[in-house]
Amino acid sequence: MKMKSASEFFSHEEQQKIEAAVRKAETKTSGEIVPMLVNSSYEYPRAELIGAGTLALAVGLIFSWAVGGESIWWFLPAFIVSFFVFQLLIRNLPDLKRKLINPAEFDLEVKEKALVSFVEQGLHETRDKTGILILISLFEHRVQVLADSGINAKVPKNTWNELVDTIIHGLKTGDSCNAICQAVERCGELLETHFPRKDDDSDELPNLIIESEQNS
Repeated sequence: MKMKSASEFFSHEEQQKIEAAVRKAETKTSGEIVPMLVNSSYEYPRAELIGAGTLALAVGLIFSWAVGGESIWWFLPAFIVSFFVFQLLIRNLPDLKRKLINPAEFDLEVKEKALVSFVEQGLHETRDKTGILILISLFEHRVQVLADSGINAKVPKNTWNELVDTIIHGLKTGDSCNAICQAVERCGELLETHFPRKDDDSDELPNLIIESEQNS
């Protein structure tokens, strides 16, 4: 089954609901909260190459044995054609492709994507170092919450794990929009406690980012 892309994942009304939750949370704090939705954190080309290569090797060997008596002149065409067929198949079947990737690699790539996005989106530039990125990476089925040094110094580390669990539960139960809104509300409460809103505060960053350029 084809995975929903980031641009299709939330309806227009759900996007507005998430943005409204962020605006509401930020009215009480000087911090910045940015939910971000991406198709995938990485393209994982090695999974396609290894998966397609292994399957094509088997097809090539079987075909050359059955038709040409193990001749390389039968093996090569069968291998080349089946390799590109399997590569395309793996690329377009996310469930199959996921099975070819070590879960530890998912964790590493999503964490790296969060770190890069944190800088690219300017969350490291907030005045009191209170930016919070909530990254949802659809292909990997992973959520990463990354907070700047200002808020991290005030909040226990396991707090972010609780938010991740809330969102993952929502993704699994089909209630992802409300789960993200709950996580945003919780971020707002944490920020309000330690970094209440100041008179000259402004909304510095987007309230929702949907990045759909990557292919899964």
